[in-house]
Amino acid sequence: MKLLYVLIAACILVLTATAYTFPAAAGSDELKLVSSFEGGERCSAGPYDVLVLSGSYREMGRQYGSLMKDELLAVYDVVTENAIKNGYAVEELHNEVAVSCEFQPKRMKEIYAGMAETSGLTEEDIRVIYYGPVIYLCGGVSCSFLAAWGDYTPDGMVVLSRNWDLSDSASVFDPYYVLVVYNPSDGSNGVATFGPAGTRPETLMNSEGLFIANDNDGGSGGYLTMNDRPDLISEFFRFMLDYSTLKQLDAGIMATRTDTGWIVNAAGPEEAYSYEETVWEIKRRDGNGIIAATNHFADPAWNFAGMPAENSLVRYNNLFSLADKSKGSIDASEMMNIRDILIDDGGARFLHYNLGGYGYSTDHQVVFVPETRELRIRVLDSDWQKVELATLFKS
Repeated sequence: MKLLYVLIAACILVLTATAYTFPAAAGSDELKLVSSFEGGERCSAGPYDVLVLSGSYREMGRQYGSLMKDELLAVYDVVTENAIKNGYAVEELHNEVAVSCEFQPKRMKEIYAGMAETSGLTEEDIRVIYYGPVIYLCGGVSCSFLAAWGDYTPDGMVVLSRNWDLSDSASVFDPYYVLVVYNPSDGSNGVATFGPAGTRPETLMNSEGLFIANDNDGGSGGYLTMNDRPDLISEFFRFMLDYSTLKQLDAGIMATRTDTGWIVNAAGPEEAYSYEETVWEIKRRDGNGIIAATNHFADPAWNFAGMPAENSLVRYNNLFSLADKSKGSIDASEMMNIRDILIDDGGARFLHYNLGGYGYSTDHQVVFVPETRELRIRVLDSDWQKVELATLFKS
């Protein structure tokens, strides 16, 4: 996995046929059917593509590959052309990502196989796309998480949000964003992912109202990588398929050793947690109606001597300050308001911000209410879009 981890290290050191309808609301349009293939459907929700897939994992892969063929081909071209420009042969990428995908669950590999059957790409190409943004991007630390419940929300329900922050070079992937809803026929949970077509999902929800996402740890967990362990982020899809309660998800996270340092954020209808992970140890942070995470380990039990990156600490404190100001009123709309605020204005959102010599932006945002499965999505500085996930899950 040498090439892939060299590339990752370089980034760290410098990233049915009837249309579904929703209740009329601001930022919520009718989900319109665009095309269908073998039981899978491609729809549009405002400016965003939505895939609703069902069947076996191979069948869902075939649906994905056909319905998003043009986007998958485009993402593959973006990634490989950039690698060639930087002196790497496509064959090198194929070899390295094959090693990285070795420990992935069989169900994921079946999806790849199905995608290859209908997209015009090989399974090796699909794996390159999967790790595309990791290979492509450079920049500083990224992402943030905020969840509120209890006294912080009008009805006590959990309302959570996630920013996926990347260098501005990531905007090349923005035209290919898709919300994908998997409805497997084997009895597993339905799973929804949001990100560029075919790429490693880092923002996931399931039909039972569970949520999981990651933040870069900013080096808090060290830079050691264990090549004999699965890529932790790839395990998220398995977690969402298999776990139906936050208690189960918590047990799964705590029992899974990471391959490298990460911050993992998880939530269910009752509360939320943040996990700070090194290759040797996991510490779980709880909250009293509020929890936030940015890009440093915040649990004082780590007893670190150094200070976190300034922008991480600023965003972390800003999120708590904004949540306290809105205590008792944080519903989905108020959470979006909090997440609209730029870092220079006391928030946690980047927009073409100079970070480590790179332009940096919050590339996508999510607000999710686990109890109702109400989802709001946004890419860069476009408008927020409401999607009722509960209507798209078939399990």
